[in-house]
Amino acid sequence: MRRAATTIAASAIAATAALAFAGTALAGYGNGGVTPQSSGSPTAHGITRDYYVIAGITFAVFLLVEGLLIAFVVKYRRGKRARTADGYQIHGSTRLELMWTVAPALLLVGIATFVLVTFNNIQDVPSASASGGREDITVEGHQFYWLFRYPNGAVSIDTMYAPVNRVVKLKVVAPDVDVNHSWWIPQLDGKIDAIPGRVNATWFRAPKTGTYVGQCAELCGAQHALMKAQVVVQTQQEYAATTSRLLSQLQGASPELGKTIFQGVCEKCHRISGPKYIGPSLGGNPLLADEKQLTDIVHNGRRTMPPVGAGWSDRQVAALAAYTKTVATGGAQ
Repeated sequence: MRRAATTIAASAIAATAALAFAGTALAGYGNGGVTPQSSGSPTAHGITRDYYVIAGITFAVFLLVEGLLIAFVVKYRRGKRARTADGYQIHGSTRLELMWTVAPALLLVGIATFVLVTFNNIQDVPSASASGGREDITVEGHQFYWLFRYPNGAVSIDTMYAPVNRVVKLKVVAPDVDVNHSWWIPQLDGKIDAIPGRVNATWFRAPKTGTYVGQCAELCGAQHALMKAQVVVQTQQEYAATTSRLLSQLQGASPELGKTIFQGVCEKCHRISGPKYIGPSLGGNPLLADEKQLTDIVHNGRRTMPPVGAGWSDRQVAALAAYTKTVATGGAQ
């Protein structure tokens, strides 16, 4: 009897914990990652829908199994039967065994079919004509930052700019000399890997302006935790103005762009002054004022430092050098 009571108590605790978990899951956005965040894109809506469908099925299975377990424990408990007496003699049932073997298999096949069908719809990028125009942006994963390339040739670091209510197709890549990363903005889309030597694609359409945050979702090295990202969704006019400004900064090798690059790339591992961080402090380093050496190290790396500037254009390196020279000579930081 004591063993039966212990089993019943354990089952009750498990069921209570599951119900508490379900309550947290239903809390929606801000629940600490238990359920998908409030979605802001058709692709995110589809992922959220699939999550709740599968979670509902698995929770129903859990309740059925735990309910039967408790019922059997109660029904076949020892009760007042002597300890030396034999328990109930239960013989096998071929029909029942076939049922509990086939039913879960059919359930899994149903879930897999549902996911494959709906995920194909999520992955299919609407055509430019069907979606009222489309913006194609390249997402590059680097140790330890995100680089975005826009149709007009502009670039930005860690912050992507996108137009509201317009399909944005993302080409997600990583340099051949880098490692795997995973692009993830939960409110806009599911995870998509940035794999060296491979091109992956996804899309989103943000229904309203605002800032959507995310980060690299695959462990990619010592500073993985700092590889965060955000998508700033703007009106069409604001987006056009922003990308024009970014292009102007790039073409002019602007120190302003160089500062953005330095803060988003170099400062993930280096400080200007103070104690050593992941890499050595750069204060007073003549490298900062030597564009040729700077170009070599960002393109090729050095010792344990990866080639953080793999694939950068000459203008990007020149913008970085324009800023680091001001730091090297005691200018603004």
